[in-house]
Amino acid sequence: MNLRSKLAIAFAGVGAAAAILVGLFSYQAASERINAELDRSLLTTSAEVAAGATQVLAPSPVTRGPDDDDHDEAQPMVAQAIAPDGTVRHVGGRPIRLAVDDADRALAATGAFGDRRYDDFTVQPDDYRVITVALGGGGGALQLGIDVDESRHVLGGLAARITAVSAIVLVAAALAGWLLARQITRRLVRLTQATEQVSDGRLADVAVPTGGRDEVGRLATSFDRMLGRLADARADQERLVQDAAHELRTPLTSLRTNASVLRRFAELGPDARARLLDDVDGETRELTHLIDELVELATHRYEAEERVPVELGEIVERAADRVRRRSGRTIAIDTDGTMLTGQAKALDRAVSNLLENAVKFAPDGAIEVVARDGRIEVLDRGPGIGDVRVFDRFHRADAARSLPGSGLGLAIVREIALAHGGSVFAEPRPGGGAVVGFTVGDDLLLPDSHPRHVDG
Repeated sequence: MNLRSKLAIAFAGVGAAAAILVGLFSYQAASERINAELDRSLLTTSAEVAAGATQVLAPSPVTRGPDDDDHDEAQPMVAQAIAPDGTVRHVGGRPIRLAVDDADRALAATGAFGDRRYDDFTVQPDDYRVITVALGGGGGALQLGIDVDESRHVLGGLAARITAVSAIVLVAAALAGWLLARQITRRLVRLTQATEQVSDGRLADVAVPTGGRDEVGRLATSFDRMLGRLADARADQERLVQDAAHELRTPLTSLRTNASVLRRFAELGPDARARLLDDVDGETRELTHLIDELVELATHRYEAEERVPVELGEIVERAADRVRRRSGRTIAIDTDGTMLTGQAKALDRAVSNLLENAVKFAPDGAIEVVARDGRIEVLDRGPGIGDVRVFDRFHRADAARSLPGSGLGLAIVREIALAHGGSVFAEPRPGGGAVVGFTVGDDLLLPDSHPRHVDG
């Protein structure tokens, strides 16, 4: 059963339940009201008959309807007196005898004036409501009955109308539920079709029905955004694979060439052998480094690192120490002790990549690192690269094509910056050189940062 049918049935059930409950309460209230009126009428009439006004028992002229029974509806009452000894005497009204039980006789023999009891019984073909009233002082009791068939007919008609109204409400609720369910599920059906297309691997031609401010509209809008990101991720993945294949082709071609030369290794001189082995070793290291960075960039391994409070200055100092030892370069540090909630290893990798990039492009002169208020800048006196495209995967400037590297270092910096709610930048440095760095989101900065200044 689909959702539309379930909603229609649910609406019908709720409507029917409401109609039935209202009908039952209405019928019960009407029945109690009619019975109360009958009891009051019997009590009033019994007092009149006891006072001698027996004319109220006389038949009255009425117009008979087609549904009237063959008995006399113009004379609906019957009265009889019960003596203290239990004997019964007809007083007036219909010529029938009302049933007298022990409770009625006890009321006639010992009841105080005004004591009364009500009872229901049937004298075919009529139903009667009966009141027995004690007259007190040895006067016995008066028993008065009234035909309640008309009341039963009224209640029966009311029950039939309530049943008809409940049926109409049931049909109307089912129809309204079906129409409303159709309106609600129309977009859900189209959204389901879109998800089925996605599950079949089709992303480019999927049309998501957006619009509306209700939950379905918000779901469709969120799903559309999700599909957009998924399509971008797939395109990015395909581009990464294509770029990786292009970049891997060069070292693999070189390795194949060197492997063919190795077949004549015995024919080479000592210097040629040494150069060949150094070339193979260098290409292998570059290939290993490229594969490691591809895996890290494709799998976002740094995103699994736990976020902890870290001091940005300490991260900069550790990264600078490693680069100093490897390159022998002078690196000056200027930090303000900014504390933030972040991934220490990832931030360390980002700063290290920036420094290694500066060492590679600026072979001379000191390198400066400024880390203040969640902004990390690496300044050098190289040829300058003020172009944010340097953060694209495998993007390499013309001057860098002859230099070692995978072209992924700054791309990793951008991914880490985005993971910390920040951005990257590459600007020309006044006087020559470049300023390259990244920022972190202001919401990650901690209020208990303590400024300090470090030079190295």
